[in-house]
Amino acid sequence: MSRTLQRVLILIEQGEVRISVHGYDELAADSISTHDVIAGVGDAVVVEDYPEYGKGPAVLVLQHDTDDLPIHVLWGIPKGKSTPAVLVTAYRPDPQRWSDDFLRRGS
Repeated sequence: MSRTLQRVLILIEQGEVRISVHGYDELAADSISTHDVIAGVGDAVVVEDYPEYGKGPAVLVLQHDTDDLPIHVLWGIPKGKSTPAVLVTAYRPDPQRWSDDFLRRGS
């Protein structure tokens, strides 16, 4: 597990979580519930880790909703801050653009 995801999990457990405006828009666009995203983060699998991202550390993870459908969620922590965990975006991964397990980008 990445250090960024470990920090995100701790922050969420402490109730230090925010959803960006863009995150809300993307959740709605793909009919993903905030409850599914927050509840499923404990089982998240790292897809890509960006510990040195310019806006602060971020991690793209694979999660699943209550119907076991895949969701990609980008979590971040604002640069220079220790809190909160921010849901930057979430979406249903396109099977045409991802491997069968949704962990690698297609060629």
